[in-house]
Amino acid sequence: MLGIMTQMGALIVCGVAWSRLRPGGLGADETRRVLTTLVYYLLLPALVLKVLWAAPLGMVSVQIALVAAVTVLAGLALTALACRVCQPSRAAIGAMMLAAAWPNAVYLGLPILDRLFGEAGRAVAIQYDLFGALPLLLTVGVVIARHYGDRAGEPVGPLRGLFAVPSIWAAILAVTLNLSGIAIPSWLDEWLGFLGHSVTPLMLFSLGLALVFDRFRWQDTPALATVTVVQLILAPLVALSLVVGLGMQGVPAMGTVLEAAMPAMVLGLVFADRFGLDTGLYAAAVTLTTAISLVTLPLWFALLQTLTVLQ
Repeated sequence: MLGIMTQMGALIVCGVAWSRLRPGGLGADETRRVLTTLVYYLLLPALVLKVLWAAPLGMVSVQIALVAAVTVLAGLALTALACRVCQPSRAAIGAMMLAAAWPNAVYLGLPILDRLFGEAGRAVAIQYDLFGALPLLLTVGVVIARHYGDRAGEPVGPLRGLFAVPSIWAAILAVTLNLSGIAIPSWLDEWLGFLGHSVTPLMLFSLGLALVFDRFRWQDTPALATVTVVQLILAPLVALSLVVGLGMQGVPAMGTVLEAAMPAMVLGLVFADRFGLDTGLYAAAVTLTTAISLVTLPLWFALLQTLTVLQ
């Protein structure tokens, strides 16, 4: 695990270096927009289609989605409770809740589970996000952002926002074909795999492009500490208790807990900008939790390996 995190950390650092050096005159925002658009509309849907078409779907899929949903809701509740003590501004509360509740399940979680567990790990990461975390983000997350932000944003309904995600359509198609017993043609499987192999390096590089180091403010220390504790410690503890309680084992169990232990999602920056939340605080939370997760994720993995109940 430590070797994998070192390799991935090095690729993230490459993204950070690109944002500073600007090769070819291309800045971080411009480069990241191109790469993430390519991943969002083509490469990730191709990977989702390939993985879910062949993945074993059943009660385990329901359990993964349930753990993801409950963990997100627990993160929201814990952060809201902490905000009663530190009493930040409304814009800061909204940013804290988004940063602490939703993990970077795809841009970091998918590459890590892919390297750790291969095809089975990718299936867990995709199901965790598409079946559990993402639907809540586009419904509950939007409501929270609107409530605490100073801009209403575009009045997009939850279902409309959900079905505007290309990976959701790829997941629906893949699940339909999977449950229908239709085998994936070998040529299509190879082509989708060819596209999907590009997702991991591009996601990690884009994550490095998104990290910022000039948004840290001394007055944000209590808020950042709250987000870090909830996202990297309490959320995976909640997930672990649920996984054990549901009797999950093997890769689905370990992968689900590791997904919950991921740092704050980069996508939340879009919500912070759109609804007028504290973008500086959110950006600092992403950078800080991502950096600390390079240490905490190997620790969580080591702990999970020692738990015989998950084997």
